[in-house]
Amino acid sequence: MTGGFTRPIGHLLREWRERRRLSQLALALDAEVSTRHLSFLETGRARPSREMVLRLAERMAIPLRERNTMLLAAGFAPAYPERDLDDPALQAARQAVDLVLAGHKPYPAHAVDRHWTLVASNHVARPLLTGVAPELLEPPINVLRLSLHPDGLAPRIANFSQWRAHILHRLRQQVESSADPVLDELLTELAGYPAPNDEGTNAPLRDLYESGIVVPLRLRTVWGILALFSTITIFGTPVDVTLSELAIEAFFPADEATGELLRRIAADPTVP
Repeated sequence: MTGGFTRPIGHLLREWRERRRLSQLALALDAEVSTRHLSFLETGRARPSREMVLRLAERMAIPLRERNTMLLAAGFAPAYPERDLDDPALQAARQAVDLVLAGHKPYPAHAVDRHWTLVASNHVARPLLTGVAPELLEPPINVLRLSLHPDGLAPRIANFSQWRAHILHRLRQQVESSADPVLDELLTELAGYPAPNDEGTNAPLRDLYESGIVVPLRLRTVWGILALFSTITIFGTPVDVTLSELAIEAFFPADEATGELLRRIAADPTVP
């Protein structure tokens, strides 16, 4: 929904409401406006105020980037700045990211932007990429492409059917939630990579999950198989577009053997 051409605000309001699977009545009640007024806004018979655009966007949990797009479509200036992560105004946030990454050692962690492009990582993550094609490690590095590409980590993922299904499912949900065309293109690309030739490939996602509480990544390495699960950390109350789209993915050992291997890797002075 971004780009040089901005559609009318009414069209954007209706598209986001339908994307969130809300009726006009449900959204009107939540935003404390009349259904009639909301209908007029969507059809262009009424023009929303700046406050109304922000209120409706808040109720629909629309990403900050798209809220700016909606404000522009309604004839208002954007409400949320978009700074580079190296901007002095974001220095404290960048320091917080670096602190979280460093503090997560001896386990791997990385920070990514909204398109899963690598922003930063701790040194424990690097040795796990041994054998990946050099071109996939040239910036900008997309960590999802790195994971599923046949020249990336895919050949070394012991439970590739399960992990592939998990990644594609998560990305589909993100596309549906954000309406981001770049993520949609990425989803098409990743889904087109060679799939495993086994019975699990076309099974429902729930059938590919193990009996545990998370989906593991089982990665073959020179040290042995690492069983990992991840958590995602985001900034809680961002008012900057860049910060709102930044996420830290931290990996944890799914078993004690993996924990011991990761501690050995992190403590090895020969590991770059």
